[in-house]
Amino acid sequence: MLVAASPAQWACQWRRASSIGSNGSWWDGTVENLAASKPGPADTLTRVRVLVVTNFEPDDAAPQRGRWVRDQVDEVRRRGIDVDVFSFPPGRNEYIPATRRLRALLRRERFDLVHAHYGLPGWCARLAGARPLIVTFHGTDVRHPVVGPLSRRLAWRVDLGAAVSRALFAPENGRPGLPPVPGSAVLPCGPDLARFGPIPRAEARRALGLAPDGRYLFFPANPARPEKRHDRAAALATACEAELLTGGSIEPERMPLWLNAANAVLVTSDYEGFGMAAVEALACEVPVLSTPVGVAPYALTGVEGCLCARFDASIWSAVARPHLAAADPRAAGAARAASLSAERMAERVIEAYRDVTRTPVLD
Repeated sequence: MLVAASPAQWACQWRRASSIGSNGSWWDGTVENLAASKPGPADTLTRVRVLVVTNFEPDDAAPQRGRWVRDQVDEVRRRGIDVDVFSFPPGRNEYIPATRRLRALLRRERFDLVHAHYGLPGWCARLAGARPLIVTFHGTDVRHPVVGPLSRRLAWRVDLGAAVSRALFAPENGRPGLPPVPGSAVLPCGPDLARFGPIPRAEARRALGLAPDGRYLFFPANPARPEKRHDRAAALATACEAELLTGGSIEPERMPLWLNAANAVLVTSDYEGFGMAAVEALACEVPVLSTPVGVAPYALTGVEGCLCARFDASIWSAVARPHLAAADPRAAGAARAASLSAERMAERVIEAYRDVTRTPVLD
């Protein structure tokens, strides 16, 4: 059973003591309140150069792909840390050439730390000789029947293995999670909330050419991805006599319009690594209905008008119908979303960098 972390746990500053310990606990030491920590000199690593490795590159079919990694890099750079990015396109034929190019780069230039996002780029970095190496696992790389076993093997072979949510360390719907490697961490990326906030629903619908009095449920994922369970969202829309709007190829800059145009946002997935759409919707104060995946148990619990529960059309319909009947339904979730923002999560990443490199804090 997935247990939601408390707000205090999610708002804590990253330390080795507060990562997943050898005893299997999630938080096995003293934590510090991140709210008391402000960006400044203490957030700058001395003389450290970081290389981020990723194949989360956007294309026409998925223009939003990898935005969360770029947001994290931007936030870390804003705190004065020198970050370079080694990026290559997705695709099975790209990994061997990328490993060769990366090995050449690591021989040619000096980096104090390599941080790879996603399991297969993590293997590229490992085989290219990257040390010390942090790998952040994002979800599909853990749950996938082929890539998942490779990611679980890699987790034992890096200096720090991290997941974007606690959920990735536990089995989910019959799919195994990451192994309990001592010292593993939870290092979410988080959305850049400067782009997300409430927009009058009428204004958002007008910008998108939607009917001002439409009954809209928004499924922000790509319907072609089976694990996102578009079939559930479609069944709910039919039961509620609502129109289902779908994502998948929406430009990141226009996503706030789609979120604000909807009466409610649906996350019906079998699994999520993090669950960015739910957090972005909360930042817009739009009601969210989600299965208990990724960070949803923490993000949605206690937010009035939101639901975090296993999918049941009758239960979900009872929550969705009042939102569909309201002119401009809202959920007071902005504060909860802020606790998961790219800005706040960058603090955790910086502490991980400092710990792995054993770099002192600047005074």
